[in-house]
Amino acid sequence: MPRTVFCSKHQTETDGLDFAPWPGELGKRVFNEIGKPAWAEWLAHQTLLINENRLSPMDPKHRAYLAEQMEKFLFGGGADAVAGYVPPADA
Repeated sequence: MPRTVFCSKHQTETDGLDFAPWPGELGKRVFNEIGKPAWAEWLAHQTLLINENRLSPMDPKHRAYLAEQMEKFLFGGGADAVAGYVPPADA
């Protein structure tokens, strides 16, 4: 039986993550309060941030920035938008 959580981002009961995706307290909070759909949305946004801002996951400053953005994206406060990014038009 899959694990369920009440997702803080979507305000619905949904499938929970299989493991904490980030170390420390933030990872525990994500594991306990975020569902798989919201996490997938974050991964897509994180990819945009990394690619468009040329971030390196190896750089501690960049990792700290991504952790801050993840918290804002998942728990409110609004994450940074990617400058100049225009989502593709639905076909």
